[in-house]
Amino acid sequence: MEKYGQYRDKGSGIAPFFPISPEPSNPLLLPWYFFLFCVRVPLVSFGWIVWLAIIQWTPPGGALRKANLWCVLGIPGVWWIDIQVDGVRRGALSATRAKGRLPAVGTIIASSHTSPLDILYLGAIFDPIFTASTPDSRLVQPLSLEAALASVFSVPAPAIFHARQAPMTLAQLASQNPDRTIVVFPETTTSNGRAILPLAPSLLSAQPTTKIYPVSLRYTPADIVTPIPGWTEVARFVWRLNSRPTHCIRVRVGGALTLSSPPPTTEMLNTPPAGATRSAAKSTGSSAISTPSSAARRSTGGAGYETNFFDTLQAQKVAGDTDTDGDVSTDASGERDSDAELSEPERRVLDAVAEALARLGRVKRVGLGAKEKDSFVKAWWGRSKARK
Repeated sequence: MEKYGQYRDKGSGIAPFFPISPEPSNPLLLPWYFFLFCVRVPLVSFGWIVWLAIIQWTPPGGALRKANLWCVLGIPGVWWIDIQVDGVRRGALSATRAKGRLPAVGTIIASSHTSPLDILYLGAIFDPIFTASTPDSRLVQPLSLEAALASVFSVPAPAIFHARQAPMTLAQLASQNPDRTIVVFPETTTSNGRAILPLAPSLLSAQPTTKIYPVSLRYTPADIVTPIPGWTEVARFVWRLNSRPTHCIRVRVGGALTLSSPPPTTEMLNTPPAGATRSAAKSTGSSAISTPSSAARRSTGGAGYETNFFDTLQAQKVAGDTDTDGDVSTDASGERDSDAELSEPERRVLDAVAEALARLGRVKRVGLGAKEKDSFVKAWWGRSKARK
């Protein structure tokens, strides 16, 4: 793997685009895995055909749509969902919806992106509008669930799957669909779940008062991620998903934030001005910001999940210089030269979302994004003539 060393983050050494190898298993269990695969694939195919032929044409948010997606998830063994919400004790989720702790209609979900299961799970829970972002644009492309699944593998979706819409801002999309939840994958591409990629500025096109919820999705076993596109990865993903007895999704939901209340910088939190009270550095109401430094100091009385000192080290920037061969400099905060056109409040908002996703997923931020992934994929499949 040394020839792919340029696709490792310089600050941390993390390689976010490498496929994850499956865990060692007993060869004697191979017939059992093959039996599960042969039984499940026809059932999943039938459930998917029902979705394409009937269910997708039903009104959004209906029980049939969610039930169908839960069947598509449950047949391959995705039965265990471990969900935790910032500031909420286990077993108390039903009492928190009125308090705005969970995403609802009219809000935006900024989700991590590693696997097609991201789309199936979010669709089964929220039946949202999925969007595709690009690294250098504030516009988003609305996608149907089918097109969103196809985009994970870069497989073009047939036109009959969705009515293609022109790119628009999140504010325009929300105003056209006030009774829907919107899902944004701000990393713009999938990773292997071991890092958070630089975020696109598409989140900045939302209404100033719209709540944005960072959501981290991780899986066990961890090899059902799809950082590499292509039909080969489709077959590999289908085998790994349907041949395992069970899968677990670990869902972590961060506190909501809004663009109208930019989060304080790390320096502001660590060195408050003279006379300022400690509560001034804390987020309140709908603009509650989840950053490693603030979350480590916040006492929730056992709520949420535990954090420790080492989790807060993600907030410290590790300087990375640009190499003489032209490689993009990277650091722990994932900042790039393209961030120059962002204002300071906008930069703080994107940093807050990225830090929340990193903290929720217990990973670090890297500076490798969609452009580096494109080069990596070409090198991985041997189509790159020059490897630096």
